Parts: sequence; C-alpha cells; structure tokens
Amino acid sequence: MSYQLAIFDVDSTLIEQEVIDLLASNTQHGKKVAEITDAAMRGELDFDQALTQRVGLLQGLSVDVFDKVLQQISFSKGAIELIEELKNRKFKIGVVSGGFHNVIDLLFKELQLDFVRANSLEVSGEHLTGRTLGPIINREAKAQALAEFSALHQIPLQNTIAIGDGSNDIEMIKLAGLGFSYKGKPALNEVADVCLDDADLTYILRYL
Repeated sequence: MSYQLAIFDVDSTLIEQEVIDLLASNTQHGKKVAEITDAAMRGELDFDQALTQRVGLLQGLSVDVFDKVLQQISFSKGAIELIEELKNRKFKIGVVSGGFHNVIDLLFKELQLDFVRANSLEVSGEHLTGRTLGPIINREAKAQALAEFSALHQIPLQNTIAIGDGSNDIEMIKLAGLGFSYKGKPALNEVADVCLDDADLTYILRYL
C-alpha cells in the first residue's frame, strides 16, 4: 500500500501532555479536570459533556496562560523526526485535536502542517469565558476531518494513516487505511490495526 496522508491526534500522542490539564493546573480545579480528562479518554464519559464541564472550570484565566502552557509542552519521542520524514516522503500531514487552536496553532507553526483542526477557547477582555467557539471536535468530528482532508487532496482513505491514543480517536482510526494506537487506552487498542506501547513514534515508519 502506498500511503500518502497522515493525520495525528495531539494530546498524549504528538505531545506528552494534555493541554487542558496544563491550563487547569493554573486554577483550583487542576486535579478535578485531570480526573475528568482521564475518564473521557477511556471512553467512560460523554466527550462533549466532559469537555464543556472542563472548559467551564477555566473561566477567568488570563490569556497569558497560553504562553505559560507552551513552555510546559514536550513533544513525544520521535514526533518531530516522524513528521520530518513523512514530509520527505511527500505525505500530506495534519492534526485534528480535541484540544485548542489557542495553543496548537502556535505549537505547530514552524512545522507548517497541511491541515489543523481543533476546538477554540472563547476569549473576552483578555480572559477565558469558560466556553468554546463553534462545533466541538469529538470522535465523529475527527473522522469527518480525516474524510475532508483526504478528499481535499484527492487521496483515497485507504491510502491514509491515523495515529491517536484515546477513545475519541476511535472513528478516525477505523476510517483510515492504517490506524495506530500510540500508548492508547484499551478502547482504542481494540480497533487499531497497530498498537505501539513502548516504541517511539518513528516506529510507525516500519509499517509504511
């Protein structure tokens, strides 16, 4: 199979952290948000409701928090090397995330990806309102993003790969020609074509 397009989840996949947990660590609700995040990624909670609840607890944070969080983010082992090698192989590369454009756009700016879709945190008066803007990027929206991304570049879905870690990546992983679970939750491992538990992300190249 000649794969031509790769789409990645961001939190706990391309990066080692969950951005919403980092944001919440600047409030009194850090522990609660982290617990909700973990349960949502395992598929134990409705993603939309869990996201709305967690974002609500961020109300009042200054937009300065985005720069602070960016300093706390570390890429997963092999992430940059994998993206660079896929670029060398002329792949179209995108990310689709239940996280936030407010952070992701800055984080990936230098990599010049072909496609970025994520949630957006509403800001008013230099502070977070505790709401998101537009439709929530959930598991169905992630699969839709892959379908739109592949159609845009006229690449059949069978020639795409998808990489994620949580239950909200299930539909995207199932839709792709080759789906990877990277240190994933059990629900995702059940549907992924390949499960990578210990290897760094460049291990994916062995399957291409």
